Amino acid sequence: LTVATQRELAAARSATARYHDVAQAEADGYVNINLYEPQEGFHWVNMSLIDAEFDPAHPEVLLYALVPGEKRLQLVAVEYLIPIAPSSNAPAGFTGSADSWRQDSEGFGLWELTAWIWEHNPNGIFTFKNPRVP
Repeated sequence: LTVATQRELAAARSATARYHDVAQAEADGYVNINLYEPQEGFHWVNMSLIDAEFDPAHPEVLLYALVPGEKRLQLVAVEYLIPIAPSSNAPAGFTGSADSWRQDSEGFGLWELTAWIWEHNPNGIFTFKNPRVP
């Protein structure tokens, strides 16, 4: 990863550290949309952030997973969403070419980019699925 990418990821970590507390995420406008995806987790979305702008410090989605053996959630990753314009190419995201945008599989018409900034992903920080998340 480039130094610039590492700086952007650090900004994302700093901005989302308070969201290890789900109540704080909800107080700041993130809503549980009752979507659980295996190897991704539970999705909390802040609809007011979904626009055409990529901002590492303001992810549109927070991904949570259950702590093994406990009944509490832990923040594992963030996800960025950009609406797909007709015939548009993937948006610019983090500096460099390490990130990998994909079109959402749920049919919402969004570009998605996951960053595993709170749970190690052995397949890579920007890889869509994480085998460490049930």
